[in-house]
Amino acid sequence: MRSWWATPGILALVVACSDRTGPGIPPDVPELLYSTSLDGAVALHWDDNAYVSDPGNFQHYRVYSSSYQIETNACGNTWRLEGTTVAPEFLVGALTNGLSRCYAVSAVSVDGAESALSGARADTPRPDSRNVALFIRQVQDAGSGFRFWDDLNGDHLVQRDELGLVRQGSVADIDFSVETDGTGVFLVPVRAGTGVEFYSGAPIDDLTSIDVAAGGVYRTTPIEASVGFGYVFEMEAGDQFLRYGALRITHVGPTMIIFDWAYQTDPGNPELLILKR
Repeated sequence: MRSWWATPGILALVVACSDRTGPGIPPDVPELLYSTSLDGAVALHWDDNAYVSDPGNFQHYRVYSSSYQIETNACGNTWRLEGTTVAPEFLVGALTNGLSRCYAVSAVSVDGAESALSGARADTPRPDSRNVALFIRQVQDAGSGFRFWDDLNGDHLVQRDELGLVRQGSVADIDFSVETDGTGVFLVPVRAGTGVEFYSGAPIDDLTSIDVAAGGVYRTTPIEASVGFGYVFEMEAGDQFLRYGALRITHVGPTMIIFDWAYQTDPGNPELLILKR
């Protein structure tokens, strides 16, 4: 899932105070920072303009992170160094799912002069899983239902063993079942308060292509399961927040489907989660 977009003007104000340090002439400030939300990690990439504009003066990039306040859409004042790289990309790992942070990048010259920080990017890692198989219920009831998260111990916190639960398709406590009418295969919302919609009108490259869940009306009726397409599920969780999950189908066969899924665990986060309307 791509990270949710934050207003550049707000985040840029937080990082604009970074001074250029060291002797010599600093490289250009890195432009157009992007991020991809992963399970326990965030992948960053940015324009390579600092190197392209003057290869002889460029040495490496520095990647920084800071805290993030979702209520004010603002980064913290303290930035820590995550690492350096000569390539215009970096993987920040060992992160806590559901915990948002800000990221920014600078460029360093061969003489040690550092540019100002790029515009900041906020991102929130979320759990996901690949290659989950569900049977079609008319073929086999066991293993034909799926629930993104079930708060089994009632603590309102997401634990690993509460995520991605494969169940019978005939029970009432699942988010969706896989069904066929003899001509096609469908995802059928089951649990009260659960809806589904296509992420886009065309196939997507990967699960991480799915961005912020948009507000609107989510269907509670069957939706066709198609290879390569992305889906967003909206679900009740028994509190004031709606929860959102993402799914991308990689295989549809006569007896089963295979898909990748992700679930946003952070209440109040607009990245696959919005306040209940």
